[in-house]
Amino acid sequence: MIQPRSMLKVADNSGAKLLQCINLPGGTRKRYAQLGDIIVGTVKKAEPRKLVKKHEVVKAVIIRQRKEFKRVDGSYIRFDDKELKEKGFDKIAMMASELL
Repeated sequence: MIQPRSMLKVADNSGAKLLQCINLPGGTRKRYAQLGDIIVGTVKKAEPRKLVKKHEVVKAVIIRQRKEFKRVDGSYIRFDDKELKEKGFDKIAMMASELL
């Protein structure tokens, strides 16, 4: 369950290390983001001389979360690449070594 002001670790090679969620697109009553959702965040920590700088506003996809996610078959997971494939993020799901 990701909500505004949540601090998130970044799992890519853009140069960002820490991200703070600032918005959840999808309506005014949307409170939480889960696996496969897109959020808007700002970079709080970044590596020097990389593509993304500190204080930049970026969009991100949630690939991991601590709170378990209930599937339609009744099982619970914490992170998996199948949910990303169902939402249309095939390229992210192909990078299985980063997701596991």
